[in-house]
Amino acid sequence: MQGFGVALQPMNLFYALLGSVLGTAIGVLPGIGPALTIALLLPVTISVAPTSAFIMFAGVLYGAMYGGSTTSILINTPGEAGSMMTALEGNKMARNGRGAAALATAAIGSFIAGTIATILLTFAAPTIAEIAFVFKPSDYFALTVVAFTSAAVVMGSSRVRGFISLFVGLALGVVGIDKMTGAPRLVFGRPELLDGIDLTVVLVSLFAVGEILFVASRFRPGHDEIIPIKGFAFMTREDWKRSWGPWLRGTALGFPIGALPAGGSEIPTMLSYTIERKLTKYKDEFGKGAIEGVAGPEAANNAAAAGILVPLLTLGLPTSATAAVLLAAFQNYGLQPGPFLFTSNPDLIWGLIASLYVGNFMLLVLNLPLVGVWVRLLLIPRPQLYAGILIFAMIGIWGISGQVADLVIMVAIGIMGYVMRVYDFPIAPVLIGLILGPMAEVQLRTALAAGQGNPAVLIGTPLSTVLLIVAALFLLAPLLLRRLAK
Repeated sequence: MQGFGVALQPMNLFYALLGSVLGTAIGVLPGIGPALTIALLLPVTISVAPTSAFIMFAGVLYGAMYGGSTTSILINTPGEAGSMMTALEGNKMARNGRGAAALATAAIGSFIAGTIATILLTFAAPTIAEIAFVFKPSDYFALTVVAFTSAAVVMGSSRVRGFISLFVGLALGVVGIDKMTGAPRLVFGRPELLDGIDLTVVLVSLFAVGEILFVASRFRPGHDEIIPIKGFAFMTREDWKRSWGPWLRGTALGFPIGALPAGGSEIPTMLSYTIERKLTKYKDEFGKGAIEGVAGPEAANNAAAAGILVPLLTLGLPTSATAAVLLAAFQNYGLQPGPFLFTSNPDLIWGLIASLYVGNFMLLVLNLPLVGVWVRLLLIPRPQLYAGILIFAMIGIWGISGQVADLVIMVAIGIMGYVMRVYDFPIAPVLIGLILGPMAEVQLRTALAAGQGNPAVLIGTPLSTVLLIVAALFLLAPLLLRRLAK
C-alpha cells in the first residue's frame, strides 16, 4: 500500500506512462531492445529522482515485451529476443487474416502474465531478501561464481566465446585504483583511467555503437512488408477458450526461469512453444497459425521480465543483459540492490513494484486500441533512425563527464562490440563480468582476510559449498551429457 502511494503520485504516473510508451515504441522497432533504451536513458536521467527514474525503466522493460510481439506478428521480425517464438505462429495468423486476434492474445496474455508474475515478485522478494541477510563474504563470492559460470556457459553459441566475453568484462572492471591497496591497475600511465571506466560508457558503447555498426553493415535498402490489420483487435469465444491455458502455463514457466542466473526470456518462450505444440488438440494448425503458439510464448516472455527483478532487487544479481543495465542504473544513483535496500529505501523498492501493476494496465490500454499507431513506427527509414540513436548516445556520453577520453573509449568499445556481434560473442557476460567482477573481488579478499589466507574458508559454510558445486555443474554438466550421448 505504501508503494501504491508512491506509484500513484502524478509525477510518477507520468514517468510510468512515458516508460510504457517508450518501451512499446522501442519493442516495435527491430534491433533496439530494452537494454539499449535504458542504457541510452542513463545519462539523461541523472537529474531525475531515483524512484521516478526506476518507475520509467520498469515501464520500458515491460513495454518492450509488449511491443516486440507487434513486429513479430506483422512483419515476422522480432523486436527483441523474447519475441522470436511469437513470430512462428503469429505471422502465419496475420497472413491468414487473423492478425487482430494474434495481437489481442499477445497483449492480453502479456497483461495476465505480467500481473501474476508481479504478485509473485511482491511476495517472493521480501522472503529472499530476508535470507540474504545471513550471507557471509564466502557465500556472496560463491554466488558471483555461479553467475559467472552460468552466464558464460548458457549465453552464446559456445563456452569458449562465453568465457572470453566474461574475461573481457572482468578486465574492464579492474581498471583504475585498487580500493584495498590504492595501487593503479591497467591504466597504462593514463590519468584519465585512474577512476576506472564509467559503466554507462561501456553500456552505451556495446549496445548503441556496436549494435548500430552491426545493423548498418547488414542494411539492405527496401521496406519490410507490413501485413495490414483486418477488423478490430479482439478474439472470438473459441480464441479465449484456446488461450487461457497457454497464458497460465507460460506464466508458470517464465517467472522461475527468468529468476535463474542466465535464464532470460529465450528459454521459457521456447519451452512454452514446445509444450503448447505437444498439448494442443489442433496439432495440424501448428506451423500454419495456431493461437496457442502466440499466447504461451508471449505470457512466458512477460513473466520472465518480472522474474529477472527477483535476484536483482534481493541479491543485487543480474541474470540478463537488461538486468545488468538496471543494476548499473542503481549504482549510478549510489544504490546497491540487495536486502538492505528494502530497509533503507522502501519507497523506491515498493514504489517500483507497485508501478509494475500500474504500468501493466497502462500497456494493455495502449496496445489493444493503438496497435495501428505503433505499426506506423516501422515506416521510419532505418538510416535516419540509427544515425539519430548514435548522435543521442554521443551527446549522452559527453554530458556525463565532458571528457574526450570517454568518447575515445566509447569508439573503441563500440568497435569491439561490433566485432563481438559479427563473430557471435555474447554481450551479456561482458556486462555481468564488469558489474559483478569488483564485487566478487572484494568478497573474495574479505573472506580470505577473515580466514588468514586459508582458501578452505571459501567452502566454510554449507551455502557456499552448495553454490560452488552448482557452479561446477554448470561447467561440467554439458560435457558429461555430451559424453553420455556418444
